Amino acid sequence: MVEMNDTGTGIAATPARDWAALAADITTWGRELGFEAIGISDTDLSTEEGHLLRWLAADRHGTMDYMARHGTTRTRPADLVPGTLRIITARMNYWSRDAADADTTLADGQAAFIARYALGRDYHKVMRARLQQLADRIQDRVGRFGYRVFCDSAPVLEVALAAKSGLGWRGKHTLLLTRDMGSYFFLGEIYTNLPLPVTEPQTSHCGTCTACIDACPTGAIVAPFELDARRCISYLTIELAGAIPEELRPLIGNRVYGCDDCQLACPWNRFAQVTGENDFAAVRHGLDRASLVGLFAWTEEEFNTRMAGSAIRRIGYERWSRNLAVGLGNAPWSADVVAALERRTRDPSPLVREHVAWALARHATLRSA
Repeated sequence: MVEMNDTGTGIAATPARDWAALAADITTWGRELGFEAIGISDTDLSTEEGHLLRWLAADRHGTMDYMARHGTTRTRPADLVPGTLRIITARMNYWSRDAADADTTLADGQAAFIARYALGRDYHKVMRARLQQLADRIQDRVGRFGYRVFCDSAPVLEVALAAKSGLGWRGKHTLLLTRDMGSYFFLGEIYTNLPLPVTEPQTSHCGTCTACIDACPTGAIVAPFELDARRCISYLTIELAGAIPEELRPLIGNRVYGCDDCQLACPWNRFAQVTGENDFAAVRHGLDRASLVGLFAWTEEEFNTRMAGSAIRRIGYERWSRNLAVGLGNAPWSADVVAALERRTRDPSPLVREHVAWALARHATLRSA
C-alpha cells in the first residue's frame, strides 16, 4: 500500500501519459487476476450523501455505530484517502457450482443455511490479495503512485462506487445487479491519485419488479432501495452482538449466517455464472450440507479450527451458537433437536443460554400442542 504524497498527486515528476491506454490495460490485468469486471469512477458521491445521512438519522444502521462514527467519510473518498482522484472498482463472482441447492436447504428445517458468499474462503483475503496484485502491476507500469486497497474493510460506499463506475446498477434490495451475472459477487476498490478516464454507469433494469421486497423474511426491505438493517437477517446473525429480538427469531428460520432470500428471488440471478475461483468452492468447509444439530455440537476449539480461513470465524463462537440455537428453536420437533439444546442449557455464555431457553420453550409448546 502506497499513501498519497503531500501534493495529492504522487505522480508530479512523471511524464505525460496515455491514461486511456493505461485504463484499458488495468481492465485487462484485472481480468487476468480473476475479476469479472473493472470500472473507474470519480470521487463525487454527493447524490448519495443525503440518503446516507437520512438512513443514519432513522437509526436504520442499528448497533453498527461505526456507520455513524465515520459519517460523510463514506461519501467523500478524498477525506478517507487524501489526494484520491479516482476509484478503480472490481467485481468477482462467488456462485459455486458444487454447493447444495439453496432453496432445498432452506426448506429443510433440520439443515443449517449459510449465505452462499460464506461457504468458501474468507473473501476479504482473496479480494485484497488480488487488488494488491493489480496495484503492483500498475506500479510496475507507472512507477510509484498513491493508492489504497479496500474490500469491505473501511468506510467505503462500495455499491455506490461500483454502480457509478458501470459495474452494474443498485437493485431494490440495495445490492449491485447486472444483467449478465445477477448479484452473486464481491466488490473491491483501489483509491488512487491517477487521473484515469472514468467508465460510464449502467441504466437500471429492475422495472416494476418487487420480488426481492416480497421475499424478505423479516420485511427488512421497507421500500425500494431502502433497507432497515435492524430487521435484516444478515445484520441479526452477523453484526448484532447481543440478543436477537424475540419477535424476529421465528422469522429467521434455519438461516444461521446471513440470508440470500432477496437474491434467490431476483429474476436476474437466473443468469448467475459459476465462479472460476477455487477459493470460493463450497467443499472447502462443507457447510452447505451441514445440520443444525451437528454444528451446535461443536466446541469452541472445533469452531475456531474448522472455520479457520472462513469469514464466519469473525463472529466468534458465542454468536455462532446463538444463531444455531435460534435455528434449532425453529426446527421441527425431534428428540435429537431437544437433546442438542438441553446439552447447552448450562452454557458459559448468558447470551447462548437465553436463546437455548427460548428454543426449548418453543419445542415444549410444539410438543404439547
